[in-house]
Amino acid sequence: MRTYPTVDDASGRTIGAAEIAAVTRVLETGRLWRVGGTEADALEREFAELIGSGYAVASGSGSSAVHLAVAAVDPEPGDEFVVPPLTDFGSVLGVLSNNAVPVFAEVDPLTGCLTPQSVEACLTDRTRAVIVVHLFGGPADVEGIKAVCAPRGVVVIEDCAQAYLTVPPGGSTYAGTRGLIGCFSLQQSKHITAGEGGLTVTDDPELARRMRLFADKGWPRDTGQRDHLMLGLNYRMSEVAAAIGRVQLTKLPDVVRRRTEVAAALSERLRDLPGLVLPRPEGHSYFLYPLVLDVETTGFTNREYVAQLAGTGAPVGAGYLQRPVYRTTVLTEKRTYGTSGYPLHAPPAATEPDYASVRCEVTEDLIARRLVIALINEGFGDADVDALGDALTDAYKHAADQVA
Repeated sequence: MRTYPTVDDASGRTIGAAEIAAVTRVLETGRLWRVGGTEADALEREFAELIGSGYAVASGSGSSAVHLAVAAVDPEPGDEFVVPPLTDFGSVLGVLSNNAVPVFAEVDPLTGCLTPQSVEACLTDRTRAVIVVHLFGGPADVEGIKAVCAPRGVVVIEDCAQAYLTVPPGGSTYAGTRGLIGCFSLQQSKHITAGEGGLTVTDDPELARRMRLFADKGWPRDTGQRDHLMLGLNYRMSEVAAAIGRVQLTKLPDVVRRRTEVAAALSERLRDLPGLVLPRPEGHSYFLYPLVLDVETTGFTNREYVAQLAGTGAPVGAGYLQRPVYRTTVLTEKRTYGTSGYPLHAPPAATEPDYASVRCEVTEDLIARRLVIALINEGFGDADVDALGDALTDAYKHAADQVA
């Protein structure tokens, strides 16, 4: 069985002497927390400059980065956030934690991202924002979604946890800078990593201040007062994580370039397999390499395909999630605050959401039958790409033979 580079250890990461030196530098100062430190401040400035945003706010995780965005737009209890059902729960966690209600819109059958049409169908007079996830590093149509949201005063938040340097259609600027707020993750598996960490960006100085306050218990340290101006949490990033993140940031363009090269080489090897829909390369930064099966053409499903890879070591899985986000227990059983179910009842919601009855047929079909994910990373050499391409091709042929 072949072993491939993995983001779970150094084989698929770009961690080395520079990160060790950065951590040592912080340890030698004896100041490991953000307050009074310099590393988190510097990371914010450097990331905002790289991504092309006015402000960046560091936090402890990608999930907290989304929560900062939700808190910044200040929803009333029961306000609605339109979200995709094909995403990590971190995209929804901040919505629930701020006593708002997630509303699930259908996704595009090839990209897995929200579409302007699906978002528009979910807008109501209680919609506060849409959280657009650039899934797997592939660009969502942010401009189209903004166009249907703007007339109703609905703001757009971009979840870019998987989408560093992704370029959505309609311009040359990066994902995260098209909506009102953009959210990024420094978790272990992301394009760059500090183990955990988050970055939230905006061009609005008032939103940036709200996010800084929310990440630090509502404490306005810049005024010299020990006061708490709003309900906030302790989401501060440590100086150690920020120092690692600063070094990783310098490597980001090369990481995305290499992932793009790996994806292009895989696509070249797989392009002649009937019914295997390859990811569109335009603007993609390839957190993962997604394949979509035209099951009517292939004759086999994602799980039948992946079963043929058993024992090869190929880092490939079926469906990405086991279930759509609206099928998670916390939502179907309303396990929020004690037995109250708050805010998932009316009031404060306009109507009580019944997530057990939600049906997003495209999403469910992607998970159950059509979506295949290859876990590529910047550590892949040419031999790894060749081996994975061979494994995927052979598995395709074997799966086709099974249904012939």
